[in-house]
Amino acid sequence: MADNGNGWVLSIEGPGEVTLAEDKLGEVPDGGFRVETTHSGISAGTELTYVKGDNPYLTSTWDPALGLFQRGAPSVAYPVRGIGYMQVGMVVETRTRAVEEGALVAMAYGHRTGYVADPMQDRFVELPGDLDAMLGVYVAHMGPICANGLLHAAADLYGQNVHQLGDGVRGRRVVVVGAGVVGLLTASFALAHGAAEVVVVDETPARLAVAEALGADALSVADDPAVELKRRWRHGPNDRGADVVFQCRGQARALALALKLLRPQGTAIDLAFYTQGADEVRLGEEFHHNGLSLRCAQIGRVPRGLAHAWDRERLSHETVDLLRRRGDLLRRHVITDVVGFAEAPQLLADLAGRRRHAVQAVLCDHVEDEGR
Repeated sequence: MADNGNGWVLSIEGPGEVTLAEDKLGEVPDGGFRVETTHSGISAGTELTYVKGDNPYLTSTWDPALGLFQRGAPSVAYPVRGIGYMQVGMVVETRTRAVEEGALVAMAYGHRTGYVADPMQDRFVELPGDLDAMLGVYVAHMGPICANGLLHAAADLYGQNVHQLGDGVRGRRVVVVGAGVVGLLTASFALAHGAAEVVVVDETPARLAVAEALGADALSVADDPAVELKRRWRHGPNDRGADVVFQCRGQARALALALKLLRPQGTAIDLAFYTQGADEVRLGEEFHHNGLSLRCAQIGRVPRGLAHAWDRERLSHETVDLLRRRGDLLRRHVITDVVGFAEAPQLLADLAGRRRHAVQAVLCDHVEDEGR
């Protein structure tokens, strides 16, 4: 779709209003490079909050120094452009030795058909030649989000003495609440790193079928999973339940369930984004009586004291390792929708309006080449 060095960028004009706008790329500066997008993955969580209009940045001011949302001018205003953090691009022009022309790189520059990058400002990960380019959408950001969840579980057990990503799940009974992309990738990491059992809990039969296809056990929310798993998993007298729960669904009822699933003094690692609050969470019940812990594993930070050893580059490396080991399964079962960039506005509007359902949707200009 690019023309004369320009391209297109996805633009959210207002709640429910999505279009494509012209994107002027400009010249490649000395030390920079230009990519043409081959694949762009859609996050059905964070991105849709802008389409729905319930992202907190749209209604309040984020003060990074205080770490507070406060009343005032919104930090983000419509039109919102450049959302998205799962891009793969081919380098078509380079003025730097950091990357060669023809290389495929994973980046996070939003849903646009091309981008001019500065290696001093923009993070990129060159993809190895043996990796499916479409799976590369997970390398720069989404995979590290999930890997960071496992890292928080490891830090919960070992503090700063974490040696391997799987230290918090190896040999342990693990539950993942939510079978969206974050949950399915997190379950895949746990399986790859030797968890004794991995159970994925969700409300949607089709998504539970995907979890089973990836090698996890699956339980429906309707099956009272807390009772089911606490009957199955015994650690000792009055000590039953999951060693660790990864909460990957942005619904208060999912967090409430995560707390119910834990053994006494267990930990829930929370990767979810709650835009509607959490009124259904009952801190006076299991949380209090079982002495539970809740840790937020937001991608902006790794556990305290581990930043020197576990930076974003290492989390991307762990993602590439996962994709090499389990990429065929993820490609077959998780990536459910592949559409052209021209169809992106309608796709996002339909996903936000629940007129269409996808596990992982990917934008691609050459859909016919993707075997879909």
